[in-house]
Amino acid sequence: MVNVSVIVPVYNVEEYLDKCLSSLVNQSMKNEMEIIVINDGTKDNSQMIIDKYAAKYSNIVSIKKQNEGLCVTRNLGISLAKGKYIGFVDSDDYVDECMFEKLYQKAIEKDFDIVVCQTNSIENGVVTPVYCGIKSDEYHVENIMCSIYPSVWNKIYKRELFGEKTLFKPGVWFEDVEWTYRILPLVKSIGVIDGHYYQYIKREGSITATVNQKLYDYISNLNGVVAYYKENGYYQKYQKQLEFVYVRYLLATFVKQSSRYDYDGYIKAVDAALANVKQHFPSYRKNRYFYRSLKGVYLVLFSKPLAILYYGIRKIGRNK
Repeated sequence: MVNVSVIVPVYNVEEYLDKCLSSLVNQSMKNEMEIIVINDGTKDNSQMIIDKYAAKYSNIVSIKKQNEGLCVTRNLGISLAKGKYIGFVDSDDYVDECMFEKLYQKAIEKDFDIVVCQTNSIENGVVTPVYCGIKSDEYHVENIMCSIYPSVWNKIYKRELFGEKTLFKPGVWFEDVEWTYRILPLVKSIGVIDGHYYQYIKREGSITATVNQKLYDYISNLNGVVAYYKENGYYQKYQKQLEFVYVRYLLATFVKQSSRYDYDGYIKAVDAALANVKQHFPSYRKNRYFYRSLKGVYLVLFSKPLAILYYGIRKIGRNK
């Protein structure tokens, strides 16, 4: 019986893949778990590593296909998954050997739709704990929409959550944020465990370390989420939470990452962020969620002059 299906998309990660797969085949619940490893047209020697593990471990499902991107690859994995719950692991990361057993035992404790664990972020050997954004088990998703860390890989999801409207959007970057906020209105309960079981490797060449026009996917993704909430009748119930999320990601995350552009590119990005916020949430400063943290107050005070000051400070820091 397969209780958990873990989907591992692979693309040019031969340096990291062995550690990733080793951490999965040595899971404490391995007899109840399948590992779906999908080669998304990798150009390096990753397939040789996959073949080595697939020959030795019967719970590995090895798939090889042409390059179509992370989202299409995850969607293929979902279509193949047999488990009661589905999890995702990026192939340059690794997990503690008890992670999926801990998540699954929590899931069946009270039939949770999602179970979340904590994460460690590792960059150049430095380990930084990352809080999942949920303090305790939650049965009202609106209470955590503004705080949840929207990664897909430190969680398992009940299989029934996946349908035509809850697959990953092909061809976009920052897909975890877009997908998380589409699936949350369907969630009735979320369980939490305390351990930092997922080890997220920050490396050069990853999407989060790259700056190009794909940064604008933040805007198109979030505009799509707003449209999705309106089309499916979620907007009225979650409008305040969605407003906070939208503004936070555009005026904080998007603007921060855009500061790696040259000055003209940065100003263009700031103007685009402000214009979209004005279009969708012109009265966001009245939202009580912005007054619960210093970051929220920063967003209330955010303006183009403040953005220019921020760019100058960041430039000084990079030149040191």
